[in-house]
Formats: sequence, structure tokens, C-alpha cells
Amino acid sequence: MNNDEINWERMQFKKNKVWLAIDRNQKPIVKNGRVLIKYQMGQDYEYWVNPKNIKPIDSVELKTKKSKNKKSTEKSLKKLKTRPEAKSEFPDSAEYKDSICIYTDGASSGNPGPSGIGIVLRFGKHEKEISKYIGTATNNIAELEAIRTGLLAIKDTELPVRVLTDSRYAHGVLTLGWKARKNQNLIKSIKNILLKFKDLKIIKIKGHAGHEGNERADFLATSAIKRTIDSQEKR
Repeated sequence: MNNDEINWERMQFKKNKVWLAIDRNQKPIVKNGRVLIKYQMGQDYEYWVNPKNIKPIDSVELKTKKSKNKKSTEKSLKKLKTRPEAKSEFPDSAEYKDSICIYTDGASSGNPGPSGIGIVLRFGKHEKEISKYIGTATNNIAELEAIRTGLLAIKDTELPVRVLTDSRYAHGVLTLGWKARKNQNLIKSIKNILLKFKDLKIIKIKGHAGHEGNERADFLATSAIKRTIDSQEKR
């Protein structure tokens, strides 16, 4: 489908306002049981997410701005057959509301190749994003470096911290006692940083499964690579 055939409808994805891609018939665009969204109209990166997480925007805005197009979109979403939704790896509980949550992701264009890291830090209403190019590296190094950089961004080590990564490798070597033949210095450096925190957990989540923080971290990591490559090509 050409971009000219895509329209965008304001909806809600979990707790965030997003733009939902709809076709000329005002029906959500579907691919492999998922629908297409973006957070900002000006951004290039788009996400395929579970339509069960797409809802009409609540509150007064819904009552005052609801249109026939939105009703059609809602109807289409209800009829859409989707995959069973994966169980959330981290409940919306007080443990996370009272903790600094660090979503991390690393990306490599080739393995090894140009690599970037993306981090989203959240604590209450506060939020910080990090998007950084780290040069030529493997994907595993990028995943580890994202965690290291995220931890170093925390100033108060007395607060509870939850690191959420989709890297099975990083989770294994840092928390499950896996023996790593490579990247030992980097792993040792991260473990030394972990010792400084009073209450810290590294949690493995499923990647590209609709976790908004994880999706944003992925976008920040890949954007860092793209920015650098584009800059080099212009020289």
C-alpha cells in the first residue's frame, strides 16, 4: 500500500496517544494480525502492535471529537482476529510504579557492524531518553552497553531500579550465571555497577511484543545508527 493511501486516526495505545494507520475505507491496516501505529506524525519509525491494546481516547476528548470515521475504526478493531496476547512479564504494580524503570535495547547493522543503543528511563512523571552510536560492535555488545549506560545515568542508587531488556544473552550473563567466553571485561564492569544499587532487578521481556518502552528503546537504538550512516554519506 502506498503512503498516499494511508490515513491516520488518533487513538490510544495502552496509556499513550498514538496515530493508527487506516485505509481509505476507514479500516485499520493489518499485517500478520497486527495494526500499524506511530507516536508522532513527523517520525519515520512505525510500530506493528496487537490491536487488543488499541482503544478509543478516553475522557471528554472522546465525547466531543468522536466521528463516524472513529466509529468505523472501533468496529473494525473489534472484528479483527488477532493472535493471543502474550502475558505481560511485568505487572502494573506498586513495585514498578515506585521504581526507576530502565528500558534498554541494542542494535547492530551487521554482526559485527555499525551499532547503536537506546534507553528509556522512567520514574514517576519523569522521563529521559538516550540514543547513542557506539561504533562497530556485535549485537550482544550493544545490548550490554545499553544496560551499562542506563545504569550510569542513575544518580540515586538508593532508589529501587528495574532494568527491562529483551536480550536473552544479557539477562543470562548478568543474572543467571551464564559463563561468557566473550565480552568478559564489559560484563565485569556492569556487575561492578550493579553492586552499587540497593534494590535492582534485571528483567527479561519479550521483544517486539507491544511493550511501549521496549519499542521506543529499539527505535532510539536504530535511529542512532541511521543518523550516523546518513551523516557519513553526506560527507
